[in-house]
Amino acid sequence: MILILNCGSQSIKWKVFDLPAGKAGKNLKVKKHGQPKNFRDLKTDLKNIDQNIDLIGHRFVHGGEVFRKPVEINKPTLKALKRLKSLAPLHNPHNVLGIKIASQVFPKVKQIIVFDTGFYKDLSDKVSIYPVPGNFKRFGFHGISHEYVMKKGTEFLFRKKELGSFGIISCHLGGGASITAIKNGKPIDTSMGYTPMEGLMMMTRSGDIDPGIVIKLGRKAEHILNKESGIKAICGEVDMRDVLKRKDKKAKLALDMYVYRIQKYIGAYYAILGGCDLLIFTGAIGYGSARIRKMITKDLKILNKTKTLAIEPNEELAIAQKIQKSK
Repeated sequence: MILILNCGSQSIKWKVFDLPAGKAGKNLKVKKHGQPKNFRDLKTDLKNIDQNIDLIGHRFVHGGEVFRKPVEINKPTLKALKRLKSLAPLHNPHNVLGIKIASQVFPKVKQIIVFDTGFYKDLSDKVSIYPVPGNFKRFGFHGISHEYVMKKGTEFLFRKKELGSFGIISCHLGGGASITAIKNGKPIDTSMGYTPMEGLMMMTRSGDIDPGIVIKLGRKAEHILNKESGIKAICGEVDMRDVLKRKDKKAKLALDMYVYRIQKYIGAYYAILGGCDLLIFTGAIGYGSARIRKMITKDLKILNKTKTLAIEPNEELAIAQKIQKSK
């Protein structure tokens, strides 16, 4: 049995997978799953799992320059990961806490970390390097999700397991949001950058803004841009479902801004790819809201010959597939 923990910025999820002997990764079957409200409930859930857990996998958002490939957890690794908390303050501390709880409940079980940034480790210098002094690079995020829907979408729509020369634009839209341009199965650009704050307007994150605003905000900038910006700053909501229920001007403006920025990135990536064969929507909003998808694609005439798919996110399965060989 493989246990996967996905401790995100707005949710905690776990799944237990059973892999039949000699079967490929796509045959991983979910035996149990849960979505506890907090880490105390997570610990209770894990203690009550009546399964023999052979391997544990974790999603870790930001591995910095040190961690770009899956790695086994040990004391030096965990110590190094703790030093990376500031790179993704809404995510990394939760990821570390999930590892600690799993270690307490299953002290003798091997644990593997899979990094969101790993998918983007081969981005070209012209894309990844920032034009400022210092060693600042674009790491990219939601990589586990983007890679998963890329493979699933290609196989489903084109009936091929190989990725070929397809141009794909993948939109992960949830509490956090990012877009990735993919060619020949490899990411060539992505909207999130050195941290998960860059790119699209999100539920509480600003996305792209004038750096001059950051200077004006001063010492409170990190908190404001991470937790008080985006949709929340425009209409006060932190859940897209609540925004969609409203009919007032502020809610409409928030939606218009949200959609516009997504459209702008899609157009840019369409140009970079030289066309797009497949546009994928995933994440709680991207997959869960047909209304949002329709708003985004409605006026994008460049997508006339592009196939569009909504694919349910499953980062837990993607992680399990990556680590099962370590069993």
